[in-house]
Amino acid sequence: MEQITTEYLTHLYSELQDCKQPVVTQQQLESHLWEAANILRGSIDSSDYKIYIFGMLFLKRMSDVFVEEAARIYAETGDTHLALHDPAAHQFFVPADALWSGLQQYRTMVGKQLNSIFSAIEQANRDKMEGVLETIDFDVKSLTDGTLTQLILHFEKLTLGNSNLEKPDILGAAYEYLVAQFADDAGKKGGEYYTPHKVVQLLVELLDPQEGMMISDPTCGSGGMLIECAKHVEQSGGGARRLTLHGQEKNMNTWAICKLNLLLHGLLDHQIELGDTIRTPKLVEADRLKQYDLVIANPPFSLKNWGLEEAKADRYGRFVYGLPSNSYGDYAFVQHMVASLNPHGKLAVVMPNGVLFRGGQEHPIRRELLEADLFEAVIALPPNLFFGTGIPASILVLSKNKPVERREKVLLIQATNGFQARKNQNFLREEDLQNIVGAYREFQDLPGYCKVAALDDIRKQDYNLNISRYVDSGGQGGRVDLEQAIKSLRQLEAERDEATAAMYSYLKELGL
Repeated sequence: MEQITTEYLTHLYSELQDCKQPVVTQQQLESHLWEAANILRGSIDSSDYKIYIFGMLFLKRMSDVFVEEAARIYAETGDTHLALHDPAAHQFFVPADALWSGLQQYRTMVGKQLNSIFSAIEQANRDKMEGVLETIDFDVKSLTDGTLTQLILHFEKLTLGNSNLEKPDILGAAYEYLVAQFADDAGKKGGEYYTPHKVVQLLVELLDPQEGMMISDPTCGSGGMLIECAKHVEQSGGGARRLTLHGQEKNMNTWAICKLNLLLHGLLDHQIELGDTIRTPKLVEADRLKQYDLVIANPPFSLKNWGLEEAKADRYGRFVYGLPSNSYGDYAFVQHMVASLNPHGKLAVVMPNGVLFRGGQEHPIRRELLEADLFEAVIALPPNLFFGTGIPASILVLSKNKPVERREKVLLIQATNGFQARKNQNFLREEDLQNIVGAYREFQDLPGYCKVAALDDIRKQDYNLNISRYVDSGGQGGRVDLEQAIKSLRQLEAERDEATAAMYSYLKELGL
């Protein structure tokens, strides 16, 4: 493979000093990554684009930063070995035979060569990578030598060293843009690894993470919620690198993308485990779950076969409020999150509306969580916000240390009307987000929007948290908003259908 010469290092350092390197803007990078997706179209499923494009992006970024660092080290020391062959001198070490400069010599067995390069880089950075790059397999029939060569030549057009980026977080921002685009392009599969950014922002604003906290996402997907927590801390004047960020993800490719995402954002100190959170929780120490200040998540809605048998033998004491049926895993995830909180901890989780009112085995779990005074707020979200599902959803905020004035009370927010309608998917606007956050912080009644319900009132409703029982968003007089009435009717119909499905499921379990 082509070697980086001392003459080149000297020339590069001179250019860096004279600020002659080309600057890449966020818009340019986003456009470039989308064109990379176009190269792959027709070769592989769109839901698989992300792992290959982000793998190539990460490889180019690592190589360019390594060479940039090597130029600086050589200029300062004159030591070629230190600059190019000492892992301790670099944040990420790239072996000589894995540098980007040699990729263009390959014209056959390109996928196999790329796999070998990724393996070499991972072995050289095992403490940071933990199997991330080796999950990317370029040696598949659908990726021809021609397609991969075209992809390499495409990424060759950009230089991604630190001095080439318009701003430090440009790669992370471009990554988020592409994840959103891929989720849209991949349709239903997109919901498996992406939560709309405004919903993520809402969850984070409700939790208000602070510097020094330990934060976990037990179903972390591509890591967007953890990264948004770090951004929130930075925007509040804190140090994001003083956060402890942990997560677990079941899908191997999505786990790898999460790791790459955190690395591209410069969040090196994290722990992201691979595995099924309910069946095999990995964020543990000794015989107990790790304890966090905040837990944030968007688990899969109403997951069937979620791990009931394993839960019956659980040794971490997670399901003290009861076991849900095998047909609905929602309260299994909620209870896992509650068990992961420290005595002052708080969680925010997206759940299908069914958890608010379903009977069967969920009723006593909901009752016990309420009687334990864990529920702090329930927020009914607008319809059709999420990729791949039209199921109405809410955010649950649970706390182990509610302020005195909020004890034995639950704030119920009817936020279903605040959104911007779009053709394929509705959108939560900034003003909608701020309305919700403002109501949560004020924790007061607002007619037609939110209600502070005393626990005694909830008992009288047999622990049913369907927000329409507490917040009358109609009855204001005047003309009827027909469009909104139709939307509300459709939501009620969806809730009815979900309740009917649950009833038939229970009857089936009883053998009726």
